[in-house]
Amino acid sequence: MRIAIVGCGAMGSVYAGLLADGGNDVWAVDTWNEHVDTINASGLRVQGASGDRTVRLAGAVAAPDQIPGPVDLVILATKVGQVTDAALALGSILTDDTPVLSIQNGLGGPQRAAAALSLDRVVIGVVGGFGASMVGPGHVHHNGMELVRLGEFAGPGVSPRVEAIAEVWRSSGFNVAAYENVHQLVWEKLICNVAFSGPCTVTRLRVGELLDDPDASLLSATCATEAFEVAMAKGIPLGFDDPVAYTREFGSKLTGAKPSMLLDFQAGRRCEIDAINGAIPVAAAEVGLTAPGNVVVSSLIRSLENHSFGSGQ
Repeated sequence: MRIAIVGCGAMGSVYAGLLADGGNDVWAVDTWNEHVDTINASGLRVQGASGDRTVRLAGAVAAPDQIPGPVDLVILATKVGQVTDAALALGSILTDDTPVLSIQNGLGGPQRAAAALSLDRVVIGVVGGFGASMVGPGHVHHNGMELVRLGEFAGPGVSPRVEAIAEVWRSSGFNVAAYENVHQLVWEKLICNVAFSGPCTVTRLRVGELLDDPDASLLSATCATEAFEVAMAKGIPLGFDDPVAYTREFGSKLTGAKPSMLLDFQAGRRCEIDAINGAIPVAAAEVGLTAPGNVVVSSLIRSLENHSFGSGQ
């Protein structure tokens, strides 16, 4: 399959390396020039739970219109705030039938992709348990490799194209499952995200360090519980009834990892706070609830960003 991965940061690079190693014709699209140049010159090294390999891609480019001709699948792996612009830039590589698989942390990514393209074109991906980080240009590391969940944005049911996409990922070494109600999975992952992304960034702790610290773990539990209560109020079915136990079990598999939000902050990049912890108070207000723990965490991170990076960035 001919695949374009738009947004080859840590997770996008894991996808690119393993899918290419599985025999697919993979194009990486990213704005980090040194990363693009290294991939083209020396290949993409993926190290960690899947082994250690250096893979040659079909190519790496700075924009989708630099890919020669259309592709069979687009994997949109940008940050939520970049989804609209990235989706609007896909025109030259899309056919009438090319699906766009939107994979982001937090809320809003697939919705933005669907608004920019069309509802029927978008497939949702929810991944968990990878703990990926960039070692340097052309080199990514991941701590785990739990599960890739796929489903149609518009539903209903598991479509033939979702099954076909799932098989491409499986044949490249990923654990994959297709779901009828992928929106449930978005919230299940979001609850884990709010448990660790904001709290780890505020405290500068790795996941395992946070779990071992009574005060930090209380903050984590509060954020997760608030998100769980919002999901319940919205009528979203979840596969668990104890958000604290669920998130602690999730975190126990990634004790040495830093959430991507903390990695972004430490690298001097703006965080996805509004799509993760910051999304919970907004969603809570829609159902007559409040989320004070997530309000505090979000406010602290915004303040840290403004003092560290300046309010204009």
